[in-house]
Amino acid sequence: TDTKMNDTARRLFYLQYPELNNKADFNSHCRENERTIVLGCYISGGQKIYLLDVTEKRLAGVEQVTAAHELLHAAYDRLDEEEKSNVNRMVTNAFAKLNDQRIRETIAEYKKAGADINNELHSILGTEVNKLPQELESYYGRYFTNRAKTVAYSEKYQSEFAKRKAQVAAYDTQLGSLKERIDALQAELGRKENAIDSQKARLDTLLAADDRSAYNALVPAYNGLISSYNAGVEEIRQLIVAYNQILNQRNAIAIEEQELLKALDSRSITPQNQR
Repeated sequence: TDTKMNDTARRLFYLQYPELNNKADFNSHCRENERTIVLGCYISGGQKIYLLDVTEKRLAGVEQVTAAHELLHAAYDRLDEEEKSNVNRMVTNAFAKLNDQRIRETIAEYKKAGADINNELHSILGTEVNKLPQELESYYGRYFTNRAKTVAYSEKYQSEFAKRKAQVAAYDTQLGSLKERIDALQAELGRKENAIDSQKARLDTLLAADDRSAYNALVPAYNGLISSYNAGVEEIRQLIVAYNQILNQRNAIAIEEQELLKALDSRSITPQNQR
């Protein structure tokens, strides 16, 4: 209902005896690719669709998108050769014009795994891309009364990842700039320390020679170096405090992102306490 499947699609979906599985049960049914996160699977010929039960509230909509995705695999499986050829042409043309790096990377992974790319494009474009060529949009009208509803679910949960990636990237940029500043200041302090040591040695020599006039003339410059050095030390201290604060914020966001990924990864199962 949420995906706005029409009656034809709804009947086809139920013909696959779909199941919503916890991680353990899902893994026993869907083991297509151990290297990547799998949210659902359609078993051709076996008339089965399995969906991972994602309970993370921040990822609401995953199950709807996956259900529609797997339904479209079942639909593609039932196209005759002429229809399939036409659909392949439409999805290939649409993908060629698509400017979405995430989807392009996803398809690249499918290619590496030897998947049927046209079949995958048929499901991905239909559930994750908002604007499609009109002939392809009309084709998806075979299955959905309002395909945009499913795409909205996809955009919503994908945004949870996108905004965290953007935050981490922004923090990394700040950290990089701060590190450059800290490194430059530390190098400058090294030079000032050498100058201070040199001046101190000169003052000690003058003092030992009881050359009070020359000694007193050099003292203000020496004290100025000390003041400048101490100011640099304090500036570095403040920059390090700022760096650590940003690093903590950055890592907190990265942990959130990992938690979201873990919620989607059926391979990540929390052990149960023994009794």
